[in-house]
Amino acid sequence: MLLTGLLLLIAGVLLFLVARKQREESGVPAGEIIYADTSRWRRNDRPLFSNRYRLTGKPDYLVRQGREIIPVEVKSTQLRGREPYESHVMQLAAYCLLVEDVLGVRPSHGILKYADVALRIDYTEDLRTELLATLKDIRWARRHGDIPRSHNDPNRCRFCGYRDACDQALD
Repeated sequence: MLLTGLLLLIAGVLLFLVARKQREESGVPAGEIIYADTSRWRRNDRPLFSNRYRLTGKPDYLVRQGREIIPVEVKSTQLRGREPYESHVMQLAAYCLLVEDVLGVRPSHGILKYADVALRIDYTEDLRTELLATLKDIRWARRHGDIPRSHNDPNRCRFCGYRDACDQALD
């Protein structure tokens, strides 16, 4: 009986350590996961929607840490260079804005998890202002028809979801 109890205790400690290591590698911060939209867990059919900002989105995770809610966006690519991609930062900022408007809690930051690194992105007033300006620009572009592509990156074109409908592809 004592040996069985000892074996169960050792197994429990090992499982705890493995789970902690997997969580650290995932980039998801400690806390209660209150929303998940990844195939590893369960697909979430309920996007966050803000009527005020006419914005909708499905972050990969929302983690509650005390009174704070942290959005986490997981990318399968590695981070090239030292800075996150601007589009990824804007996507994460949009999730922060959605949490702020829909759930009534303004996040202090969000997490961008690349294959090789997890980055904390502070949700500052400057980032929020930049996001709102970007949303305004997107709405203006939608109302005014054809907008020329904004890059010279053939790789970006090759994997674009709008490639079949685009008459400005680079290759």
